[in-house]
Amino acid sequence: MRILIVEDNNRLRKSLLDYLRDEGFATDGAASGEEALYHIAHYEYDAIALDIMIPEPDGFEVLQKIRQAGVRTPVLMLTARSSLSDRLHGLNTGADDYLIKPFDMEELVARLRALIRRAASNPNPVIRVGPVTLDTAACTAFINSQPVELTTREFALLELLIRQRGAVVSREEMTEHLLDERDDSMSNLLDVYIYRLRQKFGKTRIQTRRGMGYQWSA
Repeated sequence: MRILIVEDNNRLRKSLLDYLRDEGFATDGAASGEEALYHIAHYEYDAIALDIMIPEPDGFEVLQKIRQAGVRTPVLMLTARSSLSDRLHGLNTGADDYLIKPFDMEELVARLRALIRRAASNPNPVIRVGPVTLDTAACTAFINSQPVELTTREFALLELLIRQRGAVVSREEMTEHLLDERDDSMSNLLDVYIYRLRQKFGKTRIQTRRGMGYQWSA
């Protein structure tokens, strides 16, 4: 899943990007409202963590602009402001959740995952498809109740395929959701992850659709 972090504090932004990447997210960063709007216009995100106090336009204005443009990506507002009026303003402008600074990194991850699940109309963190079970909150996978060891990127790809089971997921969509601007776009990372998942879940579960992409077969 791909996340945009909008935060003007360089040290905090880097910490957030690194932590989320370790949790299996593809992460991009923006230090200003203008940079955030550029990223949102050019890339598709599963969720956005948006600080309010950023160089113009501020977080409220960014939120208002993207909602007016029809962008429905879940937005988690980040702020040191704790007043009720600020929270209500953000929620009424189109925010999906609010997190007050300072916050725990684990809570940030949990809230982002919850937003992504709700956006996918699947608030239940546990997904069962045949003998395969995914716990998207704990980032664990099982076959016939037996745990399967996965890297964070492997789990992210597995979750994407299973959430869209029955549909063909293009390589472009996989790349958009799994890799970020720090990854080498010319690498064969995607092929490596597909190969590893086939080794762990069986070669027939991930079908190749020539010229189209991949499809999860239950």
